[in-house]
Amino acid sequence: MLNRLARALFGRLFTPLAKLLVKLGISPDVITIIGTVGVCAGALAFFPRAEFFWGTMVITAFVFSDTLDGTMARLTQRPSRWGAFLDSSLDRLGDGAIFAGLTWGLLQVEHNKVLAGLALYCLVVGGVVPYLKARAEALDVTANVGIAERADRLVICLVAAGFHGLAVPYVLAVALWVVAVASTITMVQRTRTVRRQILAVEGRRPRMREARAQVQAQLATNGRTDQSHGEQAPLQGVQQCWSIPSEATAQASSTPPTSR
Repeated sequence: MLNRLARALFGRLFTPLAKLLVKLGISPDVITIIGTVGVCAGALAFFPRAEFFWGTMVITAFVFSDTLDGTMARLTQRPSRWGAFLDSSLDRLGDGAIFAGLTWGLLQVEHNKVLAGLALYCLVVGGVVPYLKARAEALDVTANVGIAERADRLVICLVAAGFHGLAVPYVLAVALWVVAVASTITMVQRTRTVRRQILAVEGRRPRMREARAQVQAQLATNGRTDQSHGEQAPLQGVQQCWSIPSEATAQASSTPPTSR
C-alpha cells in the first residue's frame, strides 16, 4: 500500500527534477546506479558502527532515486524491460546492504542477538518475497498480493532505525518484529495464491484431455458408422435389382398361357 501511495506522491514532487535531468541528457539507468551506490554506502558505512540516525539520513537521500528514475523513464516515453530488470536487481542489492548493516551493528556494537537475528531474518525474507512474484510470473501466473511490499518494509525499518539512533527505546525492536511477521504472512499469501492458480490450470488439463478423447472417440464412431452405411447401401441396391426379375418370373410362371 505504501508503495503505491509513495510513488504517486513523490512522482509528482520529483517531476520538475526529472524534467531537468532529462534535458541534461542523463539516462534513468545512471540515476538507478547512483542511487544504489549511495544506499549501499550509507548502510555499510554507518549502520555497522551503530550510527543508525546518520545512516538513515544518507540512505533516505538516495533511496528516492527509485522513484526518480521511473519518472524520468515515463517522461522520455522509453520504459524498457532492461530498465525494469536493472531497477529490480539493484533494489535487491540495496535492501541486502541495509539489513546486513543493521544486523552487523546490532550484533557487534550493541550486542543484541535477538534484534540482530530479526534483522537477518528480514534480510532473508526480503529476498524471498520478490522472488516469489518473479517466479510466479515466469510460470504465467500472478502473485500481486501481500501486506508487506518492499516500500512498506523499507519505510518501517528506516524510520525505526532513525529513531533508534536518537535513543528512542523499543522502536527498532517493534519495527523489526512487525516487518518479520508481515513478510512471513506475505510469503504465505503469495505461495497460496500461486498454488491455487497452478492447481486450477492443472485441474483443467485432465478435464480438457478427457473431453478431447471423448470427442475423438465420438468422431471415430461416427466415421465407422458412416462407412458401414455407405457399404450397405450398394448391397441393398444390388439385392433389389436381383429381386425384381425373380418376382416377375414367379408371376409369369403362375399365370396360365393365353390362347392365340
